[in-house]
Amino acid sequence: MPLSFRVLGGPGSDNALFVTVDTGQRTSRLLFDCGDGCPHALAVADLLNTEHLFFSHFHMDHVAGFDHFFRINFDRDQPPVSLWVPSNGTEVLHHRFRGYEWNLVGSRQRGTWEVHEIGAEQVRTTRFFTREAFRTGHPAGEEPRDPVIVRGEGYTVEAVQLDHGCPSMGYVVREAARVNVDTVKLAERGFAPGAWLKRLRGPAAQPGEVVAVNGSEHSLAQLQAELLATTPGESIAYLTDFRLNAATQDVLAARLRGVTTVVCESQYIAADVELAEAAMHSTAREVATLAARAGVGRLILFHVSPRYLPARLGELLAEARAVFPNTTFPDGW
Repeated sequence: MPLSFRVLGGPGSDNALFVTVDTGQRTSRLLFDCGDGCPHALAVADLLNTEHLFFSHFHMDHVAGFDHFFRINFDRDQPPVSLWVPSNGTEVLHHRFRGYEWNLVGSRQRGTWEVHEIGAEQVRTTRFFTREAFRTGHPAGEEPRDPVIVRGEGYTVEAVQLDHGCPSMGYVVREAARVNVDTVKLAERGFAPGAWLKRLRGPAAQPGEVVAVNGSEHSLAQLQAELLATTPGESIAYLTDFRLNAATQDVLAARLRGVTTVVCESQYIAADVELAEAAMHSTAREVATLAARAGVGRLILFHVSPRYLPARLGELLAEARAVFPNTTFPDGW
């Protein structure tokens, strides 16, 4: 599939999500959170080619594996390392950058890091350079906060702020709609494949634009309407560490409408809702209710409290399935 993913980490341990989007011409790699051991589960080539690292928040179990990612990429310059963080996250990462001795770093050292801080109304970007030993953050502008924070090749990423007693960012990756040539109709028209198909699948035809097929000219707009089939892309949401109260249910039900896969924390069973409220987490029944209300395709529960391991893990899953049957744990759990 063009959009694929792996949930990193096992039950009761730190977890993260790794997403790839393959357009056929380019593969984009996205990492969500950086818990202990999670980046280590990925190949070095995947870490070196990760376009964006998205943090939900900076509690220890979501950032403890960052040193490995940093070690692999500290001198990466092209493309710059792109990090997305909630409010005050720039300061946290600056401390992480400076937590090493950089005496052997010289002025010719490569390495550019861009930290994008997602505020309520603005996204503020700050650049850090390896050659400066990460001493100074250089302001690189602000942009108005939109639901879509990244527009990549063949995909977008949206952000939504959740409440964990601190801002905790949720993210939704949406693959662009897929445009394919209907080969049956192509054969019915007797059209031979060729370079013209690239233009057929390209931008919408300009008024009066024609394309040469089998030695004769045809209206590009007419051929696009007749021969192209558009199907919606896949989508995946990453939601972790938040209290799923009524107001948040309303917000997420709208934002997740029709999402293909939702990877969502499920720290507690419903009987332990008081623990969930005290720790600002959610229960299996609550997240299953959200999945049903939003009409998502599949719900994957992760980030489970160790208190249910190993004997009661099935109880947590059964509770969610009673509300939303297409609920699973990550592969390998």
